[in-house]
Amino acid sequence: MKTTTIGSACKAALAVAITGSLFAATAQAQLAGHNVILVHGFQQEDLANPPANLQDVKSAGEDYWRTFWLSRAEARIDWGSDGRVEGGIAQQAYEQMRQISQQGLCNDYCIVVSHSTGDLVTRYLLENQARWLQSEGLQPLKILAALDYSGAGGGTELANLALSLAYNDSWYNWPLRAAVEAFTGIEPEPGKLGVVNDLQTNAARNLAVSPNSIPRLRFVAGGSSYGGITKPFIAGTDDGVVPTHSACGATSAAGIDSCSSSISLAGKVTSQNGPGALYFNHYPVLMNEDVTHSGVLGSETGNISVPVVNNTTLNGLQVDFASRTYNKRAWWQWWGSGDRYIEVPGSDQTDMSNLVYSTLNN
Repeated sequence: MKTTTIGSACKAALAVAITGSLFAATAQAQLAGHNVILVHGFQQEDLANPPANLQDVKSAGEDYWRTFWLSRAEARIDWGSDGRVEGGIAQQAYEQMRQISQQGLCNDYCIVVSHSTGDLVTRYLLENQARWLQSEGLQPLKILAALDYSGAGGGTELANLALSLAYNDSWYNWPLRAAVEAFTGIEPEPGKLGVVNDLQTNAARNLAVSPNSIPRLRFVAGGSSYGGITKPFIAGTDDGVVPTHSACGATSAAGIDSCSSSISLAGKVTSQNGPGALYFNHYPVLMNEDVTHSGVLGSETGNISVPVVNNTTLNGLQVDFASRTYNKRAWWQWWGSGDRYIEVPGSDQTDMSNLVYSTLNN
């Protein structure tokens, strides 16, 4: 195998800093000078054992973020997955948003960090929070941007199957049943699927879809979860839970292979089945073919991240990941320059959350 570097190394120092920041002695509870609010994703334990009260919800929310983001945030919006976005989840979220407003944590703008279904919850909150807070005479939260990891705002086909199985389980084969139960953590029953109802692709794509001025920066995974048993049932490429069409912010639920029509999840520069269009103000920033759905939150290293939307400023937030392009020949290729690739150099030496934090925190 022959590798020839043909790209720029002008940001090599940044790549080194990313690796070095793994050993930082202290953490700042801000990102780019702004307070951070965390919105977690679907927690299947809530379906099997619904939380008794908001304190139980908040304890689970705290545990969700311990790997990386907990110490880098000033606030969280926690919610129970046994509820619905427009029902109990909104009520729990508003109680916490009221406190954030009263404390003035977002007077100088906040950055929201969401994961998985937290993307959908965040979208609903951003559409409604100003009206809710102003009705009580409170200051709406000023949000600079949202960073969405493995965003499920476009739903997942696993939720479609879970609802189908709940209402008619007579014909489903074992592999499909196993995939659904791996995703939900329970044997699906009507009335017991909570937010999974909202994760159906049509339901998710009809919930709070009005355009707004807040950029949604998307970070997309393509690894395997649950031993790969869910992948055959999700359209296009996926991270074992969320399809790429959702994570990228595509306007259609049709299966796609990448957030880009010219770069694969692995960084190969070649024609791809990319999204026909993206939701307004949605920006696929990084893709990573091997990191898993949960691994994006700081638990997995050794995976290459690929820049898509880069070297730009979104609402004052500088997106400037290091990048390099290079050619690589397979072992059997004895001629030509090989295939062209693009990557964030050094990204395999750290995890995706640390990479994003280290780069955007400037």
